[in-house]
Amino acid sequence: MKRRSLPVAAALTATAALLLTACGSGDDKSTDNNKIAGADEASASPKESATPSGAPAEDKPDGVDVSLPKDIDLVFDWDKPKNKNEAAAMDDAANYIRAIYQGVDKGTTKSAAVATYASGNGLKYANTQIDAYIEGGWTVTGTRLHYDATTRSAANGKSVEVAFCSDSTKFYGREIRTRKVLTTDPSITDFSYFKIIMVKHPTGTDLWQASKVYVEEKAAKCQ
Repeated sequence: MKRRSLPVAAALTATAALLLTACGSGDDKSTDNNKIAGADEASASPKESATPSGAPAEDKPDGVDVSLPKDIDLVFDWDKPKNKNEAAAMDDAANYIRAIYQGVDKGTTKSAAVATYASGNGLKYANTQIDAYIEGGWTVTGTRLHYDATTRSAANGKSVEVAFCSDSTKFYGREIRTRKVLTTDPSITDFSYFKIIMVKHPTGTDLWQASKVYVEEKAAKCQ
């Protein structure tokens, strides 16, 4: 997940920064002969800890709590597609991003939100990102914008690719102990292009889970 670069003086910092900017792979491998990667995968069932509770997810009255503190503003500036499944998958792709940063803010991977909105490699990715922040003693602050979203359904109707740009020019790391905000000058490294493969939950509910995450860093097309 893209984050503002931290000082490079410490080896630990550099290692964590690499983890936090690597979304599965820098290569675009989400398509093969016009098929969506992960289209034939079945998503894992949510853990028992994923029982809906707390504030509802956006546009999902039965969703789990994906709320964030006021200083973490994730903006999803996109229009919903007319296709019902694609619209639901797009909503839950946003909830997946919220769940990751909720975990970062609370300092835990053991959250109902992450367990609900992620499966397979998507769950592994989320946990890796959250753990890297925890180990580094960081959280985040500021505003990250997500925009230019597109959706594409698999032929079997069980998988939807949700692709979008992100702008982190106003999104920063913050040291938990000192509360110091780690600012950097805006650059192309603030722009990323994501493809998240959302898989419909096998129970037949409206829940979609992130099963794979791909990213293009320094995405000039998102500037």
